[in-house]
Parts: sequence; C-alpha cells; structure tokens
Amino acid sequence: MKPVRIIEGRAVPLSRSDVDTDQIIPSDWLKRVERTGFGRGLFSEWRDDRNFILNNPEYSGANILIAGPNFGTGSSREHAVWALTDYGFEAVISPKFGDIFKTNCTKVGLLPVELDLEVTNRFLEAVADNPSLHITIDVERGTVEAPDVELVGKFSLDQFTKYRLLEGLDDIGLTERFLDKIVSYEANRPSWLPSAP
Repeated sequence: MKPVRIIEGRAVPLSRSDVDTDQIIPSDWLKRVERTGFGRGLFSEWRDDRNFILNNPEYSGANILIAGPNFGTGSSREHAVWALTDYGFEAVISPKFGDIFKTNCTKVGLLPVELDLEVTNRFLEAVADNPSLHITIDVERGTVEAPDVELVGKFSLDQFTKYRLLEGLDDIGLTERFLDKIVSYEANRPSWLPSAP
C-alpha cells in the first residue's frame, strides 16, 4: 500500500444516504477471484440509469466521492472498498460510515473522511455547482479544503489509523516491521516443530 498523506483532485457528489455495500458492489460481482476489475461493477445497478451521477462525463476522472450519511453499511464485504479503489477513488467523504466498511478502507489505503453533516452538505452542493472544483485532503492536518469556495472541513483519525495511512502500511506491511524478529525466531526454532514447505 502506498502512503496516504495528501489527496488532491475533483469529487463526485453522491447525495444519497444509507448506501450499503450491496449497492456499492452488487452480489453478481462477488464471483471474481482476483481483487481487480471490481471498478466496472461499482454501483452497477444504479449505473443502468443514464442520469446516475457516475454517468455524467463532467465527473469523469474524479478521485473523491462525497456521499450522504451512513455510507458503507450492510455486509462486511471487502469488495465494496476494492470496487471504489479500482474505479479510481482515493477518498470517500461522508458524515458517517459503516464501522466494518471504514476499517476495510484503511486497510487498503482508501481514506474515509468523516465530516459534520452540514459541512458535508456544503461540499456536496459546491461540487454539484462546479464539477471541476479542486479539493485537497490533508491526512496529517485532518482537513478537507476547497479554497475557491472558501470551504474547510475538519476530520479526525485515531493515531494508529493515521500512522498506518501516513506510512503506507497494510496488514502485511505492519507484520514486516518485525521481520528481523521473525527471522531470528525461525532460525532458532526447534527442528521437531512443523515448518512451512
């Protein structure tokens, strides 16, 4: 996972609340055995409607998704996060996330930004008015800014989550911090114990 420090770009305003993981990536897409290719299935049932926001060419290439409250509720499928990242999103802004979804995000480097409902709505409106609005998210400072419209939001992450994002550490990376100790343990491990092939 690459470090997540500053995310800059444009946003897609998805002004819907209670978007669950089944809506993010419908179950038809869960038959894939790889972690790639899920972007094509992102909101696939909604994308059948040509008026759905992701079908609007003005938002093509946006890397930030702004949604209403309770984004990512429902089942614990990691595929929802994989679909968002595979599509090109680097951050999701919402007043509230499903707990498991939020945790899954931080494990692969998709930044979940929890902003106050009123501030989120102001960002939604600003991006709906101007699809080319530039937004900057700073993980270290815990800020979301759109200077052109004088919008600033604050968010917080627990220290461990902030550390793993800033350092680019997924679960394997966290384990590899102790590689010297692991190698030393394996070298001194009694031969009668089972070993990896």
